[in-house]
Amino acid sequence: MPKGIFNVPIADNEPVLSYAPGTPEREELKNQLKAYKETEMDIPMYIGGEEIRAGNKISIHPPHDLKHCLGYYHQGDETHVYKAIDAALTAKDKWANLAWEHRASIFLKAADLVAGPYRQKLNAATMLGQSKNAFQAEIDAACELADFFRFNVQYMTDIYADQPESAPGMWNRVEYRPLEGFVFALTPFNFTSIAGNLPSAPALMGNTVVWKPSKTAVYSAKVLMEIFQEAGVPDGVINLVYTSGPVAAKVIFEHPEFAGIHFTGSTGVFQSIWKTIGANIEKYKSYPRIVGETGGKDYILAHKSCDALAVATAIVRGGFEYQGQKCSAASRIYVPANKWPEIKEYVSEQLAEMKMGDPEDFSNFVSAVIDESSFDKLAGAIDDAKASNDAEVIFGGNYDKSKGYFIDPTIIQTTDPMYVTMQEELFGPVVTLYVYDEHKFEETMDILDKTSMYALTGAIFSQDRYAAELATKRLVNTAGNFYINDKPTGAVVGQQPFGGSRGSGTNDKAGSAINLMRWVSPRTIKETFVPAHDYKYPFLAE
Repeated sequence: MPKGIFNVPIADNEPVLSYAPGTPEREELKNQLKAYKETEMDIPMYIGGEEIRAGNKISIHPPHDLKHCLGYYHQGDETHVYKAIDAALTAKDKWANLAWEHRASIFLKAADLVAGPYRQKLNAATMLGQSKNAFQAEIDAACELADFFRFNVQYMTDIYADQPESAPGMWNRVEYRPLEGFVFALTPFNFTSIAGNLPSAPALMGNTVVWKPSKTAVYSAKVLMEIFQEAGVPDGVINLVYTSGPVAAKVIFEHPEFAGIHFTGSTGVFQSIWKTIGANIEKYKSYPRIVGETGGKDYILAHKSCDALAVATAIVRGGFEYQGQKCSAASRIYVPANKWPEIKEYVSEQLAEMKMGDPEDFSNFVSAVIDESSFDKLAGAIDDAKASNDAEVIFGGNYDKSKGYFIDPTIIQTTDPMYVTMQEELFGPVVTLYVYDEHKFEETMDILDKTSMYALTGAIFSQDRYAAELATKRLVNTAGNFYINDKPTGAVVGQQPFGGSRGSGTNDKAGSAINLMRWVSPRTIKETFVPAHDYKYPFLAE
């Protein structure tokens, strides 16, 4: 058997294609969208390498075109969760004992599949199933997922190479074992790349996984599973099930072999999961790893010296790209009174140009929100603002679900910095803005810090470097990803590791070595070359 200390290819970020008129990628994506629209997909569960089709078939409809059926997925029950756990545990030893370079090869191949032959399949599935425009699908489903796979392989080798010093006469080393048991990956609808990373990161480190995607992202999850299979992920290493959350939780969180959860979703769900794990802690073979990225109430703070056009653009892009359905989306804005008239004019001009509709029409910037419950929540918040004495809707405010779940990009201006939509996450194209006295910058930072339970992303806009430094220091605990003169979205793997604290999660930084370390249990080994043969130490001599 060949031996060696192998160097993996140096990870680089996948180039983002433009999809401008006349480009080959635009034509390829259009053709793939057409092909998917003309086919009703039958989507099974994947357990231990088997395609499992249950009797309960659920139809899938684009959020922007509710009359069209993309296909059906087979919803499972408790028996399928048990079967997935058994498959993961059966596959575990063989996978854990596979040489690390072969695990690396599988996910490097997966990256090339994502960037190459599956690129437009993954983008098209994300556009149709989750209502992303072409650019948002490209930066998420294609580029970020390829980045996750490539950079995680590099970080894995960095971790393995981190070894202790050895004193004379001995050799110290550390092996990074996978966890004992199985890992549960619970993934969200809003990023296909996250849906791919949450099961694959633990798997890369030698774990086997039960994966439950959001019911509103099953369409793209099937394509991800096809990529895993073609890349060579062995049967049982990643098992894909479609059940309700409570059904999966009932089985998984009572199982003695439950070793950890990799989660992205709402704060409420994550807190409930944590409580359940705590209540069941004596049942488990080991203490489970709990890794989660949850909600955000992400902010833009503009200083009196700010570039007004840059702030306006950050509000529009940061607040309304992908209909504000990003964990990092700007949703509360603090603008100084001296700059507000200028910022407002720029925002008005940009929103007037913005088009909303079907993402298959590449001229549309925004599309529908993900489902009816999200639509109803957002519509209710807009109606409440219209009726409030402390707030008014200054842009947008219209909504319609006759064809799809469409809500106009909406800005609420409030006179109360503690107004409800300044505090609570809405997860949609609704931004709340507060105008402050430009001479009360420090007081406004105090308000900002105390307003929300979340601490995911935030941004300061200032042409005054002293003010930028002050905000960076004063707001240190308000965001895990902080931006100076840029919108608070768009973190890139390998450049800005992503995650927040407080109510926003465990801040384990997806796409970094920090995250991968959570999926291993290190064992230190000390070998002594010439062991002692006498119990006595020199100090005992007369």
